[in-house]
Amino acid sequence: MNSFPKVRLRRLRRTPSLRRMLDLPVPGPEKFLWPVFVTEGRRVRTPIDAMPGQSRLSVDALLHDLRAVAESGIGGVLIFGLPRENEKHASGRAAWAPEGVVPRAIQAIRKEYPDLVVFTDVCLCAYTDHGHCGPVNARGEVVNDAAIAALAKVAVCHAETGADGVAPSAMMDGQVAAIRDALDKARQTDTLIMSYSTKFASALYGPFREAERSAPLQGDRRGYQASYGNLGAALRESALDEQEGADILMVKPSLLYLDVIARLRERTDLPIAAYNVSGEYSMLIAAADRGWGDLNGMVRESMTALVRSGTDIVISYWANRYTEIFGGDRLS
Repeated sequence: MNSFPKVRLRRLRRTPSLRRMLDLPVPGPEKFLWPVFVTEGRRVRTPIDAMPGQSRLSVDALLHDLRAVAESGIGGVLIFGLPRENEKHASGRAAWAPEGVVPRAIQAIRKEYPDLVVFTDVCLCAYTDHGHCGPVNARGEVVNDAAIAALAKVAVCHAETGADGVAPSAMMDGQVAAIRDALDKARQTDTLIMSYSTKFASALYGPFREAERSAPLQGDRRGYQASYGNLGAALRESALDEQEGADILMVKPSLLYLDVIARLRERTDLPIAAYNVSGEYSMLIAAADRGWGDLNGMVRESMTALVRSGTDIVISYWANRYTEIFGGDRLS
């Protein structure tokens, strides 16, 4: 093998034009889904303290904010609903109410922005009075089979309202198969399932749980979310979801799990989504606020890392700030 002085790798990065030609571009806006928190009411815009630049929005406020997002070319949205406190119940039944805030948001977006892709989160944690992702037994444990029956109802409700795809996030065994079966029986065969197939029990969800008001009142979710210390089991979760009929697999969180994304990319031909979660978003903002790094540069670098690891779809709170951060230049 030739070496220095005959080999000079700096030749390949000597000028901006050469770097633009040879470097991997950051993902374009069409690759992004913007996670949005939709709440009841009108003209509601409640900033989320732990997530600067993000707010809880009523449907009308969301439609207003989507104008700039759609114009920037962002691919779509992932909707999370916030019910009223008096609607929360042990069963989470408000999650599949046809008149709920998520179905209304789907209908409004479909009418106002027909070209946006609309996914919905399918879970119960924000709708249960105990904060877990399904009904619980006397010991406080989530009852798996009761949970997947409820999740199937939520998915059908969202699909019948017009969602392009549903994203089950509860990490229940058999949830994808139950949802696929329910969608088919409801003649919603075109509805995509983007499964949170490898979702870890992570310490990075704190800002999200503040935004969604979905923290469990007792216990935690380590009994059903994947352990970050068991790579084999985490990858099996995605393999099983693919077998059950998922159309898109997801790894969540993203930046601390690039190895998982890369390993999953080697094992599947399905599209892979990476959820760039609230804690990852807020950490970069906090670092920039302390003067410890350039925010735009850190975001561009981290989003390029996701693409380099094998990500096809980026679910990120940076989506509504795409033009601000990336401007007209998509190259890192």
